[in-house]
Amino acid sequence: MAKRTTLENEAAQSTTALGPMIGLAREDFMGAIALLLRETASDPARSMKHARTIGEDMIKIMTGKSDLAPDPKDKRFRDPAWQYNPFFRAGAQYYLAVQKGMSAWLNDLELDDLERDRANFISNIIIDSLAPTNTLVGNPTAQKRLIDSGGLSIVKGLKNAYDDIVHNKGMVSQVDKRPFKLGENVAVSKGSVILRTEMMELIHYAPTTEKVHEIPQLTIPPQINKMYINDLSPDKSVVKWQLDNGIQTFVISWRNPSREQGHWDMADYIASCRSAMEAVAAITGAKKVNVSAGCSGGQTAALLASKMASDKDDLLGSLTLMVCVLHPKQNDIEAGSLVSENGMALARRRAAKKGVIEGNSLARGFAWLRPNDLIWNYVINNYLLGEDPPAFDVLFWNADATNLSASLMGDFLTLFETLAFTKRGEVEMADHKIDLSKVKSDLFILGGVTDHITPWRACYRSTQLFGSKDVTFVLSQSGHMQAILNPPGNPKAKYFISKKPGHPPTDVDDWLASTEEVAGSWWPFWMEWIQARSGKTKPAPTKLGNAKYKPLDPAPGLYVLEQV
Repeated sequence: MAKRTTLENEAAQSTTALGPMIGLAREDFMGAIALLLRETASDPARSMKHARTIGEDMIKIMTGKSDLAPDPKDKRFRDPAWQYNPFFRAGAQYYLAVQKGMSAWLNDLELDDLERDRANFISNIIIDSLAPTNTLVGNPTAQKRLIDSGGLSIVKGLKNAYDDIVHNKGMVSQVDKRPFKLGENVAVSKGSVILRTEMMELIHYAPTTEKVHEIPQLTIPPQINKMYINDLSPDKSVVKWQLDNGIQTFVISWRNPSREQGHWDMADYIASCRSAMEAVAAITGAKKVNVSAGCSGGQTAALLASKMASDKDDLLGSLTLMVCVLHPKQNDIEAGSLVSENGMALARRRAAKKGVIEGNSLARGFAWLRPNDLIWNYVINNYLLGEDPPAFDVLFWNADATNLSASLMGDFLTLFETLAFTKRGEVEMADHKIDLSKVKSDLFILGGVTDHITPWRACYRSTQLFGSKDVTFVLSQSGHMQAILNPPGNPKAKYFISKKPGHPPTDVDDWLASTEEVAGSWWPFWMEWIQARSGKTKPAPTKLGNAKYKPLDPAPGLYVLEQV
């Protein structure tokens, strides 16, 4: 059970997300490999020196004199056999000798910082793939399972591999999807679609309290994966939390674009968001609409806010941005060093030719950026041990991939390349010059302590981009989606907030020095913040929608059912 929980948590920290990685072309990987080959050939003496060092380690291993040992934190070598069985101990030491030699060689290369990051990233992927634990002959746990099961574990492992080849396009499965069914045990909050266009459905959720706040909340989800991350299960549903606290709740559900919709760009998505806001205002009678968004949905929401400020449209109330980076830097994430201008140009052209980036292709590429967590863990669990992957709702949602239109991908890459959100009126998109300094909405910004997809320090930079006087930054435990899905009741939950009033300082370390750790979920703190900006209370409506926006299909709607 502990191993399965660990497997779930590790994968949940690495959910697919939009970012500069959508512009990562295979040539960027090949270029990093070519860099290693070039450096090997440029100084044969240096390469021979490190080869001799590895050879010396090998001799020590063969003569039983090596003191190489795995890092105690390396979960791959926790089986006692790695310590007490001479065969396995030597196998681990051979692997560690190669790992040590590669690290020493890379440190000796004459590279600039970017080249060094590229070389380290690619070498780690290569070394991780060579781990003895990835094979039956080199994995003592798998061998014990084979004996204990009378051979059935390998039979089940072969079946799992066959199913992945036939039904999962050759990718190892991260989740057992069978226990989950939308509308039955996932996305069960009551509501109705009250607006459907070619691009989106707008869902109005049924109030669960006698009174509601007069200013509603609209959630803009990311354009990859589906909206029900906001309503996974009753115990970790952001939708239910809002409803139970008297917030009139609306959520956009994006349609999964096909090749024919490859022309959908950011301007189209912004127009859809404004249509949704107008519908929400018309249904609730509110003069303001609060907006919440995460990840790439947060970038969309920021652009929406900029567009509305440019148009002098004051319908936007408060703005919540979760695990969202508006001011990216290339070294924010581990794989950022691989991204190149040429690679992004190639990625754009290939996407334009296909019309869309297929969700499965994006998920496959993302998995290979963190192969230990997202590939080899599951090769061992599913194939070598013959176990089913975990049945975990976050992973079920993550595996429910959607396509990304080529035009929208191009716009996201433009935002990354030009640092558009950091400029004031220099970059044009969605029929206006982007300028966040004109946005005056109260801001709530969330980061995750261990988020390696949208690192919290990168999220913090957003506090300095807007013209808002009221800005709150909260640092949640865990990473990416787990930072958001952190409801009350988790005994390990905690978050960090600043003890100093006023606008967050420019220097993130100054902010960090002023923080206090608070035990529990950040949801109640956020809800107090939202309620303070949601106006007075009034009797809850007894019907969903109105005469113009009539209820269509029950939540979560039809678009979430469409598959890639």
